[in-house]
Amino acid sequence: MNPTKLEELLNISLKASFNNIYALCDYETLNKKDISLEQFVKICKNKSVKLIQYRDKINSDNIQIQNIKYLKSKLEMPIIINDKLNLIEYADGLHLGQEDFHKVHKNKKIAIKLIRSKIKDKLLGLSTHNEVEILQANELELDMIGLGAYKATNTKDVSTVLGDKISYLAKMSIHPVCAIGSVKCDDNIENIHFNVVGSGLYED
Repeated sequence: MNPTKLEELLNISLKASFNNIYALCDYETLNKKDISLEQFVKICKNKSVKLIQYRDKINSDNIQIQNIKYLKSKLEMPIIINDKLNLIEYADGLHLGQEDFHKVHKNKKIAIKLIRSKIKDKLLGLSTHNEVEILQANELELDMIGLGAYKATNTKDVSTVLGDKISYLAKMSIHPVCAIGSVKCDDNIENIHFNVVGSGLYED
């Protein structure tokens, strides 16, 4: 079988590669912890991060573009932008939540056609939380799904905590699965291709 777009970018086979680190670069968290983008880059290199998602609810689009360009210049890995479809030309992919899809169109299949028309062949991820959303995602042209919350988190209101059930649900997905929600770098979660790590990146 030919490698997927994601496998080509990462130069790995996801059939045999699990619990890779997918770093969440949340600008608000960096500020709170007094961590610069330069320090974030060093941490990513030290922890053998494979993917980065840039999330920024604070800065203007211009500053976000500068930050994304900086990350791309310093790290040889895909940079995925969170939510900001208007900034897709500066990133390697886009990650959206369920509500973001609904803003585009109530019908997910129509929504994905509209999104794909804008992002072309760049990476696209969608957050999922349960069996129904995973089965819906299986019918969409996605490159990966986020699944969670694995554990309760301090940074987001979480209505559903999956715990060990996450491995059972992940097996239902035809797309690579990224565990979200208080995931640690060294968590060994069955059927999970990527550990999406936020604050856990800065723990020894």
